[in-house]
Amino acid sequence: MNEDRRPDGDGGSPPANGRFPLRLRRAPVSWERQRPTWRDASPGVIAAALKRAQARPSGNWYVVGSSGCVPADRPLGRLVAGAEVVLWRGEDGSVRAGAGSCPHLGAPLKDSRVRCGTLVCHWHGLALDGGPFAGWEPYPVHDDGVLLWVRLDRVGGEEPLERPVVPPRPDPVSSVAAVCTVVGRCEPEDVVANRLDPWHGAWFHPYSFVDLTVVGSPGPQAADRDHSGVAGEDDHAGEDAFVVDVSFKVAGRAVVPVRAVFTAPEPRTVVMHITRGEGEGSVVETHATPLAPDASGRPRTAVVEAVVAASDRRGFAVARAAAPALRPLMRAAAGRLWRDDLAYAERRWTLRSTGRFPG
Repeated sequence: MNEDRRPDGDGGSPPANGRFPLRLRRAPVSWERQRPTWRDASPGVIAAALKRAQARPSGNWYVVGSSGCVPADRPLGRLVAGAEVVLWRGEDGSVRAGAGSCPHLGAPLKDSRVRCGTLVCHWHGLALDGGPFAGWEPYPVHDDGVLLWVRLDRVGGEEPLERPVVPPRPDPVSSVAAVCTVVGRCEPEDVVANRLDPWHGAWFHPYSFVDLTVVGSPGPQAADRDHSGVAGEDDHAGEDAFVVDVSFKVAGRAVVPVRAVFTAPEPRTVVMHITRGEGEGSVVETHATPLAPDASGRPRTAVVEAVVAASDRRGFAVARAAAPALRPLMRAAAGRLWRDDLAYAERRWTLRSTGRFPG
């Protein structure tokens, strides 16, 4: 790994969890006076990390949305990589999925009705219970408790995997999860490239991040191993990971310093693990799902971000109890960041599609 260890505005790595998670910045600097990071943000390093991510197997699995995105009483329609998909819940509450077009005369099954766990076409009454019928074939579905995935073998074209590549997460009993979805005019690789550039954080998101230092990054020829696990606190040798010390802004001079490790376990996913500081063990998963082009032929990608927060502090039990009120705040914070980051990703796609992307 390349090492880029420099003192930040608060004098180094985040401390281990103590009694109080907040710290006061001793000497905050204005946005324009922070240390430039453009020399460190090597296009070659980012491009090589992206290429390695794209070479990893996905098993043809695509994130549809949160585990709760499919209601109990009606179907949900999605366009995934141009494929029309319908999802609904069976009588036992589990999710069924398949082609979104009725095999009889092509009715849009997303507009049909669910009765006792059966999807009934609203054109002529053809009923689907989730098994093969009349030329209609189901798609494999996986609900991991946070996100809902569908496997599209004809679209993905890879060797199918029985389950998607899901990174390790905190115990659901002792964590709070929230899922935010936003859509941009770009391709999944543009979203992944954004997340594999941690150097932009304090410049592009000064309302959220300060004192950011990338303390480790993979070289262009990084070994492709350990990319799906949680990195150790200080031993990242040989890992295809970006290691960042950063402080989350709270108010005024108050910040929460952490160490975060970014890895890409599959082509359309980047995971941030908090390995030191407040919320150690928490993860933020960013999944990029291709949709269908817009009316002008530009690609569209859904960014589905899952924030799974955990803490060993006693007060976190109160947060878990208040999860219904906390989740909208978590989604709003993620949505604000992605309004900016989608502009980054969309700009990248525009430059790539017109042959003007640097390098």
